[in-house]
Amino acid sequence: MIILLTIVHVLVCIFLIIVVLLQQSTGADWAGAFGGGGSQTTFGARGASTLLSKATTVAAVLFMITSLSLTILYLQPHGASIIHEGARQNQQQQQQQQQQQPAQQPPAQPQQQQSAPAPAPSTPSAPEKK
Repeated sequence: MIILLTIVHVLVCIFLIIVVLLQQSTGADWAGAFGGGGSQTTFGARGASTLLSKATTVAAVLFMITSLSLTILYLQPHGASIIHEGARQNQQQQQQQQQQQPAQQPPAQPQQQQSAPAPAPSTPSAPEKK
């Protein structure tokens, strides 16, 4: 389900980019006044702008729906994700390493008890002035 939705999301993204790039910019009105508007005859004088603006609106709505759907599906606790699987594997490896480390360390030797207490530290003397 997630893979299919991801493919649809990518296709909607590409379509949205193409539709936005095909739209006539606001500065193109000046070019049309000087004879540069001859390429717009396919859609008519205003046909291209209305068709492209509707296509942009539809693509934007589809983009938002697929984005939110992918986010919701990703946040489900039992959703399949490469990122989550990799994190689980790393966590399991770290736990195994932590369990093996104490077994590899030599056992601690019991401390020998001292018969005489350690001498108290002497107080530092003031430095001599010359």
